[in-house]
Amino acid sequence: MPIVNRIADFAAEMTEWRQDFHAHPELGFEERRTSDIVAAKLAEWGIEVTRGIATTGLVGTLRNGDSGRSIGLRADMDCLPMTEQTGLPHASTVPGKMHACGHDGHTATLLGAAKYLAETKNFDGTVHFIFQPAEEGGGGGNVMVQEGLFERFPCDTVYGIHNDPTLPLGEARVVPGVILAASDRVSITIRGIGGHAARPHVTVDPVLVGAHVLVALQALVARRTDPLDSAVLSITMFHAGSAMNVIPDVAELKGTVRTLRPETRDMMEKLIAQVAESTAAAHEATAEVVYSRLYPPTVNHEAETGRAALAAAKVLGEARVIQDSPPIMGGEDFSFMLLKRPGCFVMMGQQGPDKGGVPVHHPKYDFNDAMLPVGASYFATLVEQELSRG
Repeated sequence: MPIVNRIADFAAEMTEWRQDFHAHPELGFEERRTSDIVAAKLAEWGIEVTRGIATTGLVGTLRNGDSGRSIGLRADMDCLPMTEQTGLPHASTVPGKMHACGHDGHTATLLGAAKYLAETKNFDGTVHFIFQPAEEGGGGGNVMVQEGLFERFPCDTVYGIHNDPTLPLGEARVVPGVILAASDRVSITIRGIGGHAARPHVTVDPVLVGAHVLVALQALVARRTDPLDSAVLSITMFHAGSAMNVIPDVAELKGTVRTLRPETRDMMEKLIAQVAESTAAAHEATAEVVYSRLYPPTVNHEAETGRAALAAAKVLGEARVIQDSPPIMGGEDFSFMLLKRPGCFVMMGQQGPDKGGVPVHHPKYDFNDAMLPVGASYFATLVEQELSRG
């Protein structure tokens, strides 16, 4: 693949950045070390730095020529609250925190593009390098938007990337329309009557009620959602009790809901409450449901997606750019930026023959450093294409 030669020259340096970020992961809105390093490197390369956006977020601004055109490039910086199991030399040094989604790689990739563009300045206009905190459930993208990101740093368009362990290295999904699902959270508190485990008949067992609620909820996808539509409802936490011989008063269920269409999202919120409350009532218990909407669907704009595909093809080759693919039920808060500005979010393959195939959010995941110069070349090519001196 035709990686930009100058970027290939410092690919090893990018790997050092990435592995350092990986060894020192930071949770959302706590990315102080990462932010300090990013800000220092941008300043070293002569890029104007603005900090303190969404607490730990920052924007680097690079201007060249006299064009009024502008483009935004975004990378996320936060990690996940997980314990790493890779055993790699650059594994997390922070217990209970891990870069299990590749944001360390996204940050290093955007830094590589910034270094190249600051050196060559082969464009006419303004580039804003957006380093975002708290993508993993904290909604850092939305916070940046609410704090005036695009008013303070005007962008005609905005672009982002995410590594994809299901795609071979050197391929990319550049697809218009809905590409990622809305991501919501649900919390259900079942209240019954506790008592001795040997006398269940005088209790209202919230564990049993919670089990019935859990099973009943699955019918919302299997029997209430149009088969041609998509929804995911996963209860991932079930907490109750503190002793083996005591029936507790309360059980808590928590999980995630993913949908593609606004109508389906509304339906799931309404029916989850109905099913939980009615099922609990049938067992003489009560259910309190809290449904929290986190991220809207990620929707790529058609024209900008075409432009992104053109740039990706220059780096990867046209045959390796996938432009027709079904949505993925994961969520992304880059969606908030795409609600404010036209743009495209690209899924870039990182699966190599012996590395890069472990799924994200897995304790043995690691970003494939071979993707760093590929992603940086894409970003750089996109800027030179969209802010062409011609």
